[in-house]
Amino acid sequence: MKELVNYILQFGNLNQQQIDLITSKTTELEIKKNDYFVEAGKMFNQVVFVLEGVLRICYYNNKGEEITKYFVDENHLFTNPHQGEPMTEYVQAVTDCKLIVFSQQDWNEISHTIVSWESITNKIFQKALLEKLDRRSSLVSDDATTRYLTFLEKFSSLANRIPLSYIASYLGITQQSLSRIRKNIR
Repeated sequence: MKELVNYILQFGNLNQQQIDLITSKTTELEIKKNDYFVEAGKMFNQVVFVLEGVLRICYYNNKGEEITKYFVDENHLFTNPHQGEPMTEYVQAVTDCKLIVFSQQDWNEISHTIVSWESITNKIFQKALLEKLDRRSSLVSDDATTRYLTFLEKFSSLANRIPLSYIASYLGITQQSLSRIRKNIR
């Protein structure tokens, strides 16, 4: 819980009473490696903070191929960007995970009680969006080797925790191509 509080305090000031309110509205949840936290087509109206572990956001393309869209690791919040609508992707545990979960109702209650909460959460989600855009931008314009090197730079703490097949999918290349790239840069 301390990690969540420290994370939030990076974006604004809260007094002890406000911190106590926030922590009272949380539920801790553990997910085992390879289990799905959310499935595509299901409603997901929660806000989640990753305490330990790595989750991946993935979907199936029109050829039935599984595509990894994004990774979420420790000290990051995530939610359904389309509140009130079913998820269009799957959220799967890449490792065993410990999560702190807010229901949408509790999140809204915090928002209505703490005057500065909207400002704090706007900063949090703005930072997350910028990180996501920064991480994804090289996937559009760079060659496969550069994309992998950028991945290692931006996800340095994750590279050894994620199966190569997920990394290859995220980079938009085959696992064989990734193996070749890894061999050539050693």
